Amino acid sequence: MEINGKTRTCGLIGNPVEHTKSPVIHNTLAQEMGINMTYVPFHVAEGALEAAVRGAFGLNILGMNVTVPYKKDVIPFLAETDSLAGKIGAVNTLVRTESGYKGYNTDITGLLRAMKSDGISIKGEEVIILGAGGVGRAVTFMCAANQAAKVYLLNRSEEKAQSVACEVNQALETDCVTAMPLSGYQELVKTGERRYLVIQSTSVGLSPNDDDVVIDDETFYCCVKSGYDLIYSPWETKFMKLVAKNGGNAYNGLKMLLYQGIDAFELWNGCKVSEESADRVYKKLQESVRK
Repeated sequence: MEINGKTRTCGLIGNPVEHTKSPVIHNTLAQEMGINMTYVPFHVAEGALEAAVRGAFGLNILGMNVTVPYKKDVIPFLAETDSLAGKIGAVNTLVRTESGYKGYNTDITGLLRAMKSDGISIKGEEVIILGAGGVGRAVTFMCAANQAAKVYLLNRSEEKAQSVACEVNQALETDCVTAMPLSGYQELVKTGERRYLVIQSTSVGLSPNDDDVVIDDETFYCCVKSGYDLIYSPWETKFMKLVAKNGGNAYNGLKMLLYQGIDAFELWNGCKVSEESADRVYKKLQESVRK
Protein backbone atom coordinates (compact mmCIF):
# COMPACT_ATOMS: atom_id res chain seq x y z
CA MET A 1 0.00 0.00 0.00
CA GLU A 2 1.29 3.46 -0.91
CA ILE A 3 2.23 5.70 2.01
CA ASN A 4 1.08 9.26 1.38
CA GLY A 5 -0.10 12.40 3.15
CA LYS A 6 -3.31 10.68 4.29
CA THR A 7 -1.64 7.61 5.80
CA ARG A 8 -2.49 7.15 9.50
CA THR A 9 0.15 5.74 11.82
CA CYS A 10 -0.26 3.23 14.63
CA GLY A 11 2.46 1.53 16.57
CA LEU A 12 3.83 -0.28 19.59
CA ILE A 13 5.59 1.25 22.59
CA GLY A 14 7.68 -0.89 24.90
CA ASN A 15 11.18 -1.85 25.92
CA PRO A 16 12.30 -3.98 24.13
CA VAL A 17 10.17 -4.04 20.95
CA GLU A 18 12.64 -5.46 18.43
CA HIS A 19 11.15 -8.97 18.71
CA THR A 20 7.55 -7.94 18.02
CA LYS A 21 5.34 -9.72 15.48
CA SER A 22 2.59 -7.08 15.71
CA PRO A 23 3.54 -5.30 12.45
CA VAL A 24 2.71 -8.54 10.61
CA ILE A 25 -0.84 -8.39 12.00
CA HIS A 26 -1.64 -4.73 11.44
CA ASN A 27 0.10 -4.10 8.14
CA THR A 28 -1.44 -7.25 6.67
CA LEU A 29 -4.91 -6.26 7.90
CA ALA A 30 -4.53 -2.73 6.53
CA GLN A 31 -3.61 -4.15 3.13
CA GLU A 32 -6.39 -6.77 3.27
CA MET A 33 -9.04 -4.18 4.08
CA GLY A 34 -7.77 -1.31 1.96
CA ILE A 35 -7.19 0.95 4.98
CA ASN A 36 -4.52 3.63 4.58
CA MET A 37 -2.63 2.84 7.78
CA THR A 38 0.88 1.75 8.69
CA TYR A 39 2.15 0.19 11.93
CA VAL A 40 5.66 0.49 13.39
CA PRO A 41 7.40 -0.37 16.69
CA PHE A 42 8.75 2.42 18.94
CA HIS A 43 11.44 1.61 21.49
CA VAL A 44 10.71 3.79 24.53
CA ALA A 45 13.59 4.10 26.97
CA GLU A 46 13.11 3.96 30.73
CA GLY A 47 11.83 7.29 32.01
CA ALA A 48 10.51 8.43 28.60
CA LEU A 49 7.01 6.93 28.74
CA GLU A 50 5.08 10.13 29.46
CA ALA A 51 6.95 11.99 26.72
CA ALA A 52 6.25 9.11 24.31
CA VAL A 53 2.48 9.15 24.97
CA ARG A 54 2.18 12.92 24.76
CA GLY A 55 4.42 13.01 21.71
CA ALA A 56 2.35 10.36 19.94
CA PHE A 57 -0.79 12.39 20.56
CA GLY A 58 0.93 15.55 19.32
CA LEU A 59 1.99 13.72 16.15
CA ASN A 60 -1.64 12.71 15.46
CA ILE A 61 -0.87 9.00 15.84
CA LEU A 62 -4.14 7.09 15.56
CA GLY A 63 -3.47 4.45 18.19
CA MET A 64 -0.80 2.53 20.04
CA ASN A 65 -0.23 -0.88 21.51
CA VAL A 66 1.65 -1.05 24.81
CA THR A 67 3.88 -3.94 25.83
CA VAL A 68 6.19 -4.70 28.76
CA PRO A 69 7.17 -3.01 30.95
CA TYR A 70 4.61 -0.21 30.49
CA LYS A 71 1.14 -1.80 30.59
CA LYS A 72 0.49 -0.54 34.11
CA ASP A 73 2.76 2.53 34.10
CA VAL A 74 1.00 4.08 31.09
CA ILE A 75 -2.36 4.51 32.85
CA PRO A 76 -1.65 7.88 34.56
CA PHE A 77 -0.88 9.45 31.16
CA LEU A 78 -4.24 8.56 29.59
CA ALA A 79 -7.33 10.72 29.24
CA GLU A 80 -9.58 7.79 30.08
CA THR A 81 -9.45 4.07 30.83
CA ASP A 82 -12.00 1.48 29.76
CA SER A 83 -13.76 -0.10 32.75
CA LEU A 84 -12.38 -3.59 32.07
CA ALA A 85 -8.80 -2.32 31.75
CA GLY A 86 -9.29 -0.23 34.88
CA LYS A 87 -10.36 -3.23 36.92
CA ILE A 88 -7.50 -5.34 35.57
CA GLY A 89 -5.05 -2.51 36.18
CA ALA A 90 -3.27 -2.95 32.85
CA VAL A 91 -3.61 -1.41 29.40
CA ASN A 92 -2.21 -2.70 26.11
CA THR A 93 -4.14 -0.60 23.56
CA LEU A 94 -4.47 3.18 23.28
CA VAL A 95 -7.26 4.66 21.16
CA ARG A 96 -7.13 8.32 20.17
CA THR A 97 -9.91 10.63 21.44
CA GLU A 98 -10.24 14.42 21.26
CA SER A 99 -8.73 14.88 24.73
CA GLY A 100 -6.05 12.18 24.69
CA TYR A 101 -5.78 8.41 24.51
CA LYS A 102 -8.28 5.98 26.01
CA GLY A 103 -6.79 2.76 27.34
CA TYR A 104 -8.15 -0.73 26.71
CA ASN A 105 -6.99 -4.26 27.49
CA THR A 106 -7.31 -6.36 24.34
CA ASP A 107 -4.94 -9.03 25.70
CA ILE A 108 -7.87 -10.46 27.62
CA THR A 109 -10.55 -10.04 24.97
CA GLY A 110 -8.02 -11.51 22.52
CA LEU A 111 -7.40 -14.59 24.66
CA LEU A 112 -11.14 -15.08 25.01
CA ARG A 113 -11.60 -14.92 21.22
CA ALA A 114 -8.68 -17.31 20.74
CA MET A 115 -10.22 -19.85 23.08
CA LYS A 116 -13.62 -19.55 21.41
CA SER A 117 -12.01 -20.14 18.03
CA ASP A 118 -10.58 -23.38 19.46
CA GLY A 119 -13.99 -24.42 20.79
CA ILE A 120 -13.14 -23.80 24.45
CA SER A 121 -15.53 -22.07 26.84
CA ILE A 122 -14.54 -20.89 30.32
CA LYS A 123 -18.06 -20.91 31.72
CA GLY A 124 -18.49 -23.68 34.30
CA GLU A 125 -14.87 -24.86 34.00
CA GLU A 126 -12.32 -25.47 36.73
CA VAL A 127 -9.28 -23.43 35.70
CA ILE A 128 -5.70 -23.59 36.94
CA ILE A 129 -3.59 -20.52 36.21
CA LEU A 130 0.18 -20.82 36.53
CA GLY A 131 1.73 -17.51 37.52
CA ALA A 132 0.38 -14.44 39.32
CA GLY A 133 2.34 -11.75 37.48
CA GLY A 134 0.78 -9.09 35.30
CA VAL A 135 -0.46 -11.55 32.69
CA GLY A 136 -1.64 -14.05 35.30
CA ARG A 137 -3.58 -11.32 37.09
CA ALA A 138 -5.36 -10.34 33.88
CA VAL A 139 -6.11 -13.96 32.98
CA THR A 140 -7.47 -14.58 36.48
CA PHE A 141 -9.78 -11.62 36.10
CA MET A 142 -10.93 -12.86 32.67
CA CYS A 143 -11.71 -16.37 33.92
CA ALA A 144 -13.63 -15.12 36.95
CA ALA A 145 -15.53 -12.57 34.86
CA ASN A 146 -16.53 -15.26 32.37
CA GLN A 147 -18.14 -17.53 34.96
CA ALA A 148 -15.48 -20.13 35.59
CA ALA A 149 -16.74 -22.49 38.27
CA LYS A 150 -13.42 -22.28 40.11
CA VAL A 151 -10.09 -20.58 39.48
CA TYR A 152 -6.96 -21.87 41.19
CA LEU A 153 -4.12 -19.35 41.01
CA LEU A 154 -0.76 -21.06 41.57
CA ASN A 155 2.41 -19.07 42.08
CA ARG A 156 5.87 -19.51 43.58
CA SER A 157 5.00 -16.75 46.04
CA GLU A 158 1.69 -17.72 47.60
CA GLU A 159 1.49 -14.24 49.14
CA LYS A 160 1.47 -12.64 45.68
CA ALA A 161 -1.16 -15.10 44.46
CA GLN A 162 -3.27 -14.33 47.53
CA SER A 163 -3.07 -10.60 46.83
CA VAL A 164 -4.27 -11.10 43.23
CA ALA A 165 -7.03 -13.49 44.29
CA CYS A 166 -8.34 -11.01 46.85
CA GLU A 167 -8.30 -8.16 44.32
CA VAL A 168 -10.20 -10.16 41.69
CA ASN A 169 -12.73 -11.61 44.13
CA GLN A 170 -13.40 -8.15 45.56
CA ALA A 171 -13.66 -6.43 42.16
CA LEU A 172 -16.11 -9.01 40.81
CA GLU A 173 -17.92 -9.71 44.10
CA THR A 174 -17.16 -13.41 43.87
CA ASP A 175 -15.26 -16.04 45.82
CA CYS A 176 -14.32 -18.30 42.93
CA VAL A 177 -10.58 -17.52 42.95
CA THR A 178 -8.35 -19.49 45.32
CA ALA A 179 -4.64 -18.77 45.75
CA MET A 180 -2.19 -21.63 46.20
CA PRO A 181 1.58 -22.20 46.18
CA LEU A 182 2.90 -24.10 43.14
CA SER A 183 3.03 -27.27 45.22
CA GLY A 184 -0.74 -26.97 45.66
CA TYR A 185 -1.22 -28.79 42.35
CA GLN A 186 -0.62 -32.04 44.25
CA GLU A 187 -3.86 -31.48 46.15
CA LEU A 188 -5.78 -30.64 42.96
CA VAL A 189 -4.82 -33.83 41.10
CA LYS A 190 -5.46 -36.31 43.92
CA THR A 191 -8.62 -37.66 42.29
CA GLY A 192 -6.77 -38.36 39.02
CA GLU A 193 -9.75 -36.99 37.07
CA ARG A 194 -9.05 -35.15 33.78
CA ARG A 195 -11.02 -31.98 34.41
CA TYR A 196 -8.85 -28.85 34.36
CA LEU A 197 -8.32 -26.08 31.86
CA VAL A 198 -4.76 -24.90 32.55
CA ILE A 199 -3.35 -21.55 31.43
CA GLN A 200 0.43 -21.10 31.63
CA SER A 201 0.96 -17.35 32.02
CA THR A 202 4.64 -17.14 33.03
CA SER A 203 7.71 -16.65 30.83
CA VAL A 204 9.08 -20.05 31.86
CA GLY A 205 9.87 -22.04 28.71
CA LEU A 206 10.32 -18.97 26.52
CA SER A 207 12.98 -19.45 23.83
CA PRO A 208 15.91 -20.08 24.20
CA ASN A 209 14.99 -21.85 27.48
CA ASP A 210 12.85 -24.41 25.64
CA ASP A 211 13.30 -27.21 28.19
CA ASP A 212 12.06 -25.22 31.20
CA VAL A 213 8.60 -25.80 32.66
CA VAL A 214 6.81 -24.55 35.78
CA ILE A 215 5.57 -28.00 36.85
CA ASP A 216 7.58 -31.04 35.71
CA ASP A 217 5.37 -33.81 37.09
CA GLU A 218 3.38 -35.96 34.66
CA THR A 219 0.81 -36.68 37.36
CA PHE A 220 -0.30 -33.07 36.98
CA TYR A 221 -0.68 -33.28 33.20
CA CYS A 222 -2.80 -36.42 33.40
CA CYS A 223 -5.53 -34.18 34.87
CA VAL A 224 -5.38 -31.50 32.15
CA LYS A 225 -8.19 -31.43 29.56
CA SER A 226 -6.81 -28.43 27.71
CA GLY A 227 -3.59 -26.50 28.26
CA TYR A 228 -2.85 -23.00 26.97
CA ASP A 229 0.72 -21.73 27.05
CA LEU A 230 0.65 -17.99 26.35
CA ILE A 231 4.18 -18.29 24.93
CA TYR A 232 4.44 -18.84 21.16
CA SER A 233 8.22 -19.10 20.80
CA PRO A 234 9.14 -21.95 20.74
CA TRP A 235 6.15 -23.11 18.74
CA GLU A 236 5.68 -26.08 21.08
CA THR A 237 6.83 -25.51 24.65
CA LYS A 238 7.68 -28.26 27.09
CA PHE A 239 4.41 -27.46 28.89
CA MET A 240 2.51 -28.15 25.66
CA LYS A 241 4.46 -31.34 25.01
CA LEU A 242 3.61 -32.68 28.48
CA VAL A 243 -0.08 -31.79 28.04
CA ALA A 244 -0.24 -33.57 24.67
CA LYS A 245 1.82 -36.56 25.82
CA ASN A 246 -0.68 -37.20 28.61
CA GLY A 247 -3.79 -36.95 26.44
CA GLY A 248 -4.77 -33.27 26.72
CA ASN A 249 -5.28 -30.66 24.02
CA ALA A 250 -2.34 -28.21 23.86
CA TYR A 251 -2.32 -24.68 22.45
CA ASN A 252 0.24 -21.88 22.30
CA GLY A 253 -0.25 -18.12 22.60
CA LEU A 254 -0.10 -17.13 18.92
CA LYS A 255 -3.87 -16.91 18.52
CA MET A 256 -4.03 -14.67 21.59
CA LEU A 257 -1.49 -12.39 19.88
CA LEU A 258 -3.57 -12.49 16.70
CA TYR A 259 -6.89 -11.62 18.30
CA GLN A 260 -5.57 -8.98 20.70
CA GLY A 261 -4.19 -7.30 17.58
CA ILE A 262 -7.46 -7.68 15.70
CA ASP A 263 -9.40 -6.20 18.62
CA ALA A 264 -7.03 -3.21 18.66
CA PHE A 265 -7.24 -2.79 14.86
CA GLU A 266 -11.04 -2.79 15.05
CA LEU A 267 -11.01 -0.16 17.83
CA TRP A 268 -8.67 2.12 15.88
CA ASN A 269 -10.48 1.88 12.57
CA GLY A 270 -14.13 1.35 13.59
CA CYS A 271 -14.33 -1.79 11.46
CA LYS A 272 -14.95 -5.52 11.76
CA VAL A 273 -12.32 -8.03 10.62
CA SER A 274 -13.74 -11.12 8.96
CA GLU A 275 -12.71 -14.60 10.08
CA GLU A 276 -11.36 -15.19 6.56
CA SER A 277 -9.00 -12.23 6.97
CA ALA A 278 -8.09 -13.38 10.49
CA ASP A 279 -7.17 -16.82 9.13
CA ARG A 280 -4.93 -15.33 6.45
CA VAL A 281 -3.14 -13.14 9.01
CA TYR A 282 -2.73 -16.15 11.32
CA LYS A 283 -0.99 -18.09 8.55
CA LYS A 284 1.42 -15.18 8.04
CA LEU A 285 2.11 -15.09 11.77
CA GLN A 286 2.84 -18.81 11.79
CA GLU A 287 5.30 -18.39 8.93
CA SER A 288 6.99 -15.51 10.76
CA VAL A 289 7.32 -17.40 14.05
CA ARG A 290 8.60 -20.60 12.45
CA LYS A 291 11.36 -18.92 10.39
